[in-house]
Amino acid sequence: MPENSVIKPVKDFIPMTDLNYPSIQEVKEAREKLGDKVRHTPVWQWKSDVKDDIFDKETEVFLKLELFQFGGSFKARGTLMNMFDLSKEQLERGVTAVSAGNHAISVAYGAKTLGSSAKVVMPESANAAKVARCESLGAEVVLVENVHTAFEKVKEIEEAEGRYFIHPFEGPLTALGTATVGREFYEQVEGLDAVIVPVGGGGLIAGIASCMKQLNPDIQIFGVEPEGAASMSRSFENGKPEEIEKVDTIADSLGAPHAAPYSFGLAHKFVDQMVTVTDAQMASMMELLFNDMKLAVEPAGASATAALRYRLLSELKGKRVGIIVCGTNIDLETYYSNITENCLGND
Repeated sequence: MPENSVIKPVKDFIPMTDLNYPSIQEVKEAREKLGDKVRHTPVWQWKSDVKDDIFDKETEVFLKLELFQFGGSFKARGTLMNMFDLSKEQLERGVTAVSAGNHAISVAYGAKTLGSSAKVVMPESANAAKVARCESLGAEVVLVENVHTAFEKVKEIEEAEGRYFIHPFEGPLTALGTATVGREFYEQVEGLDAVIVPVGGGGLIAGIASCMKQLNPDIQIFGVEPEGAASMSRSFENGKPEEIEKVDTIADSLGAPHAAPYSFGLAHKFVDQMVTVTDAQMASMMELLFNDMKLAVEPAGASATAALRYRLLSELKGKRVGIIVCGTNIDLETYYSNITENCLGND
């Protein structure tokens, strides 16, 4: 984490003993409810000489390809579960959201799919391709200075227009949606020893970890954050949700400014370990995933691969390891500059 980041406690922490998490039956029913509005994304086993050189022959690596999800990331699952819970009148008033991109796209997709409307708040630094994607799905985009002012602006929209706020990573319905990723992965690959999950606000890992640990208590769940946006790692260190004052990473979709009570509670209960990676390490794995697997991913989509390569390789050597490839919403120019300006090379 950058030295000039200031950490503040987040209020309203829910004690872990009071947490309700999705049951396996509830996750099954959620997946059935999502139906064909979300894709059952594929899993590829990584097999190549390059993979064997970098991760060794004994380590089996399986990629859960959520980048192929509607909207280009896993976000549609949680968004739709929240929107399914809205009344007809709430859907008619529309929804709003705050996001650096992927969640905003999923809210736009959800609104279009369910016949509602979306007004999303995004920081001015948001990737232009993500802004354009939101607009192409019919959403109105409001640009603000940064993620902190974005949360303030979205509250104004809620109060002025009566739109329902779809949180980017917090709440039981969000975790229920993301838990369907874990259930699918568990059913697609037998005998996984560990799964590595990208962490922004924590909604993805909260669902995946709570589901997969119920299915197999012995499976290890690792979360990975950028060093410049490590609010969950700091929250783990201090045993409660924390807020960071500054976000500094190329992985904009992992740039949540704080951990939230529910998602933190589930993560703290079910996740074995949090690790951080640098922008350069993510960029290097973006290049590797393209060169060897022909996958063009955004930095967040390469973060779990970076965690295996640079933080967890010795610990997971010889294991069956699952990697969540969470998203691919990035334009060609930014993709190229992320690699050329940050990449370490595939050392």
